[in-house]
Amino acid sequence: MKRISRRGLMATMLGVCFAALSLHAPIAQAQNQYPNQAIRVVIPYPPGGGTDTIGRLIGVELSKELDTMVWADNKPGASGTIGNNIVAKADPDGYTVLLGITALVQAPWLYKNLPYDVSTDLKPVSQVARSSDVFVVKSDLPVNTMAEFIDLVKKNPGKYSYGSYGNGTSSHIHGEQFKLINQIDLMHVPYRGSGPEVAAMLGGELTAAFIDITAISPHLKSDKFKILGVTGAERLRSLPETQTFKEMGMDGFESNGWFGFFVPAKTPDAVVNVLSDKIQKIMQLPHVNGRLTDMGLRPVGNSASEFTQIIQRDLANYGKTIEATKIKID
Repeated sequence: MKRISRRGLMATMLGVCFAALSLHAPIAQAQNQYPNQAIRVVIPYPPGGGTDTIGRLIGVELSKELDTMVWADNKPGASGTIGNNIVAKADPDGYTVLLGITALVQAPWLYKNLPYDVSTDLKPVSQVARSSDVFVVKSDLPVNTMAEFIDLVKKNPGKYSYGSYGNGTSSHIHGEQFKLINQIDLMHVPYRGSGPEVAAMLGGELTAAFIDITAISPHLKSDKFKILGVTGAERLRSLPETQTFKEMGMDGFESNGWFGFFVPAKTPDAVVNVLSDKIQKIMQLPHVNGRLTDMGLRPVGNSASEFTQIIQRDLANYGKTIEATKIKID
């Protein structure tokens, strides 16, 4: 057996170390130079909606901050699943980013066969805004408070209905939770989005509805409906006099809707931190903050770790609610 000298052994070990370093050098160099190409922001919903507006608004500023092209790519379909899956399966290099919404943590409890796992395939970067659903009733309904509405429905089982902006959406979940807590009989009327739902409410077709604040904000002074409550952990700035469901003694409505950025799960933390820091800075810009506030949203801009905690909490909370209400889409 051939003996290896001490000098030869040292040379071999050094060679292995240099080889290992050379393999990691391109990765480290790529991270240090990030970004060095265009960044694609996947928006899993159609152009013109709230998610699209927010994605493009922040994308413009992110392009300035990172000195690279940031382009929006709308990939709607299957309640956001198509766009979400594109990012979940993308290369984890920081060049494919998702602007996701609350549906990400609701879908696992509603659908049997999602092509991705939000907990293991996507990494949170920063939450940029929080939203709420507003509970409204027809203006000619003889009630002025939530307690009066509940009492009216209890005295007339099966007579009244509530609208949502789609099966399996936050508004549907809130509606079924509302029915369960108060033991009332309300028929669910789903619409294909907030736009048609608002039109139906303004047209007098609905008795009541849970409507996203971004959709109802332009109509807050309308005489076609009365606002009786809002979901979320705190009152809305645009509706400071309107109580939350929690304040009215109803638990299960504390989780806010949200908009936030994600990347593929294996994206290096160094890249995630660059994106998160820039997004947090952008959320402090007066015109960005003001635009989101005008939409009825509460601007945020938090760290990746803070957003991760919110994702974990909301995933558990919505799981409990959806299981209790027995909502299933497939």
